[in-house]
Amino acid sequence: MAAEKNFENKIKKFLEEKTCWFLKYWGGAAYTKSGIPDLLVCCNGYFLGIEVKAPNGKPSPLQIHNLKKIDEAGGFAILLYPKDFELFKNFVDCLMVGDGENALHNYDILKGRWSN
Repeated sequence: MAAEKNFENKIKKFLEEKTCWFLKYWGGAAYTKSGIPDLLVCCNGYFLGIEVKAPNGKPSPLQIHNLKKIDEAGGFAILLYPKDFELFKNFVDCLMVGDGENALHNYDILKGRWSN
């Protein structure tokens, strides 16, 4: 769990540097819904739901379900592993400068982590 938390902190630091708004969501606690992505983010007007995983982490079926729902609603649903952090940073950079073509290319790769 420490590896996932450390990676999450790295993501949050990057998002702060990019002036993205985000909320850390703790699902499964009293009065909260399970399966919601760890980070709910708005970058340059775009909604991102980010499920953070350690290198060997595996998403639950409910987490995958919610990522699909975010994607279907027009948001960006990301299952993020440390090995994809550079790709994710490039994706966010593209969103920030309005480079939709490259952002979508990067998203297709990131989406492939959960949609297959």
